[in-house]
Amino acid sequence: MTGPIFDPTSLGGLTAWRVCGVATVLVALMSVILVIRHTRAEEESGRAELVGSAVVGRHALPAAAVILVAAADLAAGLAVTAALAGLGLQGAFAFGMSIAGTGWLFAGLAVLAAQLTQHAHTASAIGHASVGVAFVLRAAGDASGLEWLSWTSPLGWAQRVRPFAGEQWWVLGLLAAVALGLVGAAVLLARRRDLGAGLLPARRGPAAAARHLAPAWRMHRATLLGWTIAFAAVGTLFGLLAQSITALVTDNPQIAELLARLGGDEGTLVDTFFATELGLLGLVAGGYAVNATLRLRAEEQAGRAEPVLATAVPRWRWAAGHLALALAGTTLILAAGGLGAGLAHGLRVGDVSGQLPRLLAAALAQAPAAWVLAGLAMLLFGALPRLTGLAWAALLACVLLGELGQLLQIDEAIRRVSPYEHLPALPGAGAGAAPFLWLGAVAAALVAAGLLAFRRRDLTGP
Repeated sequence: MTGPIFDPTSLGGLTAWRVCGVATVLVALMSVILVIRHTRAEEESGRAELVGSAVVGRHALPAAAVILVAAADLAAGLAVTAALAGLGLQGAFAFGMSIAGTGWLFAGLAVLAAQLTQHAHTASAIGHASVGVAFVLRAAGDASGLEWLSWTSPLGWAQRVRPFAGEQWWVLGLLAAVALGLVGAAVLLARRRDLGAGLLPARRGPAAAARHLAPAWRMHRATLLGWTIAFAAVGTLFGLLAQSITALVTDNPQIAELLARLGGDEGTLVDTFFATELGLLGLVAGGYAVNATLRLRAEEQAGRAEPVLATAVPRWRWAAGHLALALAGTTLILAAGGLGAGLAHGLRVGDVSGQLPRLLAAALAQAPAAWVLAGLAMLLFGALPRLTGLAWAALLACVLLGELGQLLQIDEAIRRVSPYEHLPALPGAGAGAAPFLWLGAVAAALVAAGLLAFRRRDLTGP
């Protein structure tokens, strides 16, 4: 999951191996979100047309977005360089620039996606799916030993800069060249479409007016399908990789002896692997929960909520449609991940009937924590709509506390602010109903408070 380690003898090499995978994914997601926010979202809201009516060139808006994001990526890379300079300036600079280069490449891909579709959420889905596919290709290539497969992923390129392990500087040139090529392709495509339109036309909606969940379902279904397929694929990958943990113990008597002293066995190690990786899926599912809930804010800002609410549709019903799909969708994608892992692992060990239900249950156990994040997003939307970005900050805090909390020796009381820290490590650990009930109650309270606050505030327009 973290990729190959090129130099296990140095602190710099170990740091690059442990951090590069997470850092490149985060900077890629940041680049996609920012580029879409300042390109396609601006066109969809109508602000780009107002700016373009002045003495402003057609490509000024995407150019400004790309320059802004490229500068942010460079700042992130330089910050990493400064933080690791004590381990070797050359390796630190290579590491920082590999992170920045990854951000530049996905910024180019995002601005290209913004030319293809008419809606910001669809362009974002393309960008996020690209990050997910890149991660799966890199992980599959590294796990299987197929070097060529890892080279099909830009995330694999960043690791193969080899910071602190005999740097390959030419890979940085490859990242920059592909990023420039994607931006150039976006410029060419931008000349072939009208402002506000996409090269791929949006499908018309039904002629008859829809009621209840139908409007929200139409908006969420494509994104939900993509997330479900991605989770099923990643869960299957986890299931296929788990057996290699047993092989590791079989081939290494020292690890087997250590496990025996700790009272464990190969099954314990496999369960720990699944608990760790399904916990990672739970964090990613929190991103879906936040994104789906904040679709309410996007609809309000685009001016589409006001005409709907001017009819007999009450506010709570309109919001409840999106919330229902956010909560149910989170559960569905986690179920897809658990089914993929359970089926793949069960087939490998010849115990589908035993492994499938336990891994499905372990995946679904992550849902209440993701629901809490959805509830927080709803509360922010209802009470503080201009600060809904804090929901993403909360998710990032959960990721950092979960991934680095113990490593940085952060006090347990602070780590338990994250809802994920209250979940048992399934499969393998004993699990009572109390943490799930408490997290469900907190999520319900946040949702109720958000709905009440939304009923009492004015709508905001584009």
